[in-house]
Amino acid sequence: MNKNSLTLTVVSNMTSNYSEGLGNIASVQKVFKNRKVYAIRSRESLKNAIMIQSGLYDDLQTEVDGATQKLANEDVNVSNCKALEGGYMSTKGSTYVRKSSFYLTDAISTESFVNETRFHNNLFLANNKAKELGVSVQEKPKDAGLMPYQYEYDKSLKVYSITIDLEMIGKDENFNKEADKKEKAERVNSILNAIKNLSLVVKGNLDNSEPVFIVGGLSERKTHYFENVVKVEEDKLDISEDLIQKVNNGYNVGLLRSKVFENEAEIIEKLSPKSIDRFFKDLMEEVSKYYGI
Repeated sequence: MNKNSLTLTVVSNMTSNYSEGLGNIASVQKVFKNRKVYAIRSRESLKNAIMIQSGLYDDLQTEVDGATQKLANEDVNVSNCKALEGGYMSTKGSTYVRKSSFYLTDAISTESFVNETRFHNNLFLANNKAKELGVSVQEKPKDAGLMPYQYEYDKSLKVYSITIDLEMIGKDENFNKEADKKEKAERVNSILNAIKNLSLVVKGNLDNSEPVFIVGGLSERKTHYFENVVKVEEDKLDISEDLIQKVNNGYNVGLLRSKVFENEAEIIEKLSPKSIDRFFKDLMEEVSKYYGI
């Protein structure tokens, strides 16, 4: 079988994104599994961040025609519009559907959720308005626009996976058009570069969400190959026999040597990881080679 996909599983220190709020209270998104509640960053949030930071959304065009959707037609399609690489459905005239070239899982925290509530207000702005009105913010808080608010906060090690269908990149079967090999390689490597340097912003918090551990590479299977074997418990990576066996099937490991994991020495001994920079450099070269660049 040919290695025609790319699969990665990443451990990263990142905040969660937010779901519905109740009044002035915002709650992080969560998932229930193994009889516990875990904070997450949703796959949709991750995908949007990667599309933006990779530059794939630089040529995005939005069309409003009953529904708000990506513009896709004979002239603007996946072959010449990289923003459509994440999939589209166009319902203007004939309906066209093109699935995404890559898929993500939710980034799920490695520890069950513990509520940390943060309390804030807009006191400076309210004082500024009260001064303009010549009133006291304590006596007339509504007139001054004083608004206390609170939100749940979570920043923790999270695990997510991404799989890219290398055969699908740059192809649009709806219009029988295809990008050249160089463009395909650049699109995949821009996604990898975004993962390597991922930065997330939520509620005014800036995250360096780069991988602290990563495993994967080019694969014969279009699936999240390492999703079920990358586990972290109490800040220790579980180096199971299954993980070691999967790595030995032609994959690589990257580690940020920063003492994030308490068993860093064991990881180095048993998995022989590359640096994060070397991991991505080698993988990008493999992608270019796959496309004949």
